Amino acid sequence: MTRWATASMLWVTLTSANALTPSAPESLQVQAQQFTLANGMSLIVKPDRRAPTAVHMLWLRVGSMEEVDGTSGVAHVLEHMLFKGTPNVPGGEFSRRVAALGGRDNAFTSHDYTGYYQQIPSARLADVMQLEADRFAHNQWPDEEFKKELEVVKEERRMRTEDNPRALMYEALNATVFVASPYRRPIVGWMSDLEALKPEDARAFYQRWYVPANAAVVVAGDVDVAEVRRLAEKYYGSIPSRAVPERKPRVEPMQTGIKRMAFKAPAEQALVTLAYKVPSFQSFEGGPDEDDALALTVLAAVLDGYSGARLERALTQGPNRLADSAGADNGLWGRGPQLFTLSAVPAQGETAEEVEAALREQVARIAAEGVSEAELNRVKTQWVASEVYKLDSVFNQARELGTSWVQGQPLDANERVIERLRTVTAEQVKAVASKYFGDDQLTVARLLPQPLNKERKPRAAVAGARH
Repeated sequence: MTRWATASMLWVTLTSANALTPSAPESLQVQAQQFTLANGMSLIVKPDRRAPTAVHMLWLRVGSMEEVDGTSGVAHVLEHMLFKGTPNVPGGEFSRRVAALGGRDNAFTSHDYTGYYQQIPSARLADVMQLEADRFAHNQWPDEEFKKELEVVKEERRMRTEDNPRALMYEALNATVFVASPYRRPIVGWMSDLEALKPEDARAFYQRWYVPANAAVVVAGDVDVAEVRRLAEKYYGSIPSRAVPERKPRVEPMQTGIKRMAFKAPAEQALVTLAYKVPSFQSFEGGPDEDDALALTVLAAVLDGYSGARLERALTQGPNRLADSAGADNGLWGRGPQLFTLSAVPAQGETAEEVEAALREQVARIAAEGVSEAELNRVKTQWVASEVYKLDSVFNQARELGTSWVQGQPLDANERVIERLRTVTAEQVKAVASKYFGDDQLTVARLLPQPLNKERKPRAAVAGARH
């Protein structure tokens, strides 16, 4: 399902992008402010006074795409190691201290970024800022601690990827789709690379990329902007500045023919996925690629943006249904190349070839006939509704600001995208359905189910896992 699937079903019945569209509460209309500390670190503050809580996040513009072959997974492993101590805070103590403040914490790694966060009573903001600044600048741990945590990450890979046939297929699909882009490597890392990873690999990655000018502190909630800035200068501003390493361009070459892969894994059901290379949204200058990226996002919503959308009606309903489920998704933006995907699980007795043809047919129909204004207005309205409801959460406000910063977008990127999306026309949706769905930019993956190992016991939850 696309991102619109999370919108309140109240908005499914709306037929106008402007009728009854929810407006943001007054507290959400307060603009975020951005500052740059003397050492190059960014600070972004968004007041929201509705409750006495705050979210404190540290974002780094580094993820698995900065890794090199042979050390895949090191960004994620290093994220785990940031919880293993400093000269001032012993290993394992960080999260206990946050909990003692009445808060919760965690971290995350993606292709594009690494992030750490604490959600706490706003009166304890200074405490978590001090803790986070300390581990950002002074993270250290013994080799034996690294070896133990590496086993946790390896078990995480086994449980979340190797025991999941669809996850394994999508991992293989990325490695097939992309040639030069670092998106071809899994975020968790290849198991062979994890087996060979050394403590010095993580330390070198930390020294190279964990520099102030490559980081942003984001604070949202019941806070005073001037006070947050003062605290940031106090705790983060004294960290010595260092240059951000040069990033070499790794441009994905033009694909010039269809790719196909068959993936065998123990599974109960087959799966068919079509992945098309498409442009991403990189700026607000109104170029053709940006216009097409928005239109493709609308196209994905027309196909799979609400209950009873086109793919569901055409493939999964009625006596001649072909699939148990079907979906579409468009990667709107990211630091690397993006994909538009169509996926379906064939119903019992139906073939992957039939399902693939049916998925293609739905896009071809839009390319030939276009979409109705009612469909267009419906998905636009759901986009606006989902964005407004999402930002009712202070955590989501901070997350949106952090992801915008990582992409090099303005702080109001989310609002600007909504306004741009309102202008997408039915003719633009029809045009992108015609333009991007030929074979030259297509990779097709099919999961071929193999007999299940019925004697194998499910894995227990990973001890020490952060996510």
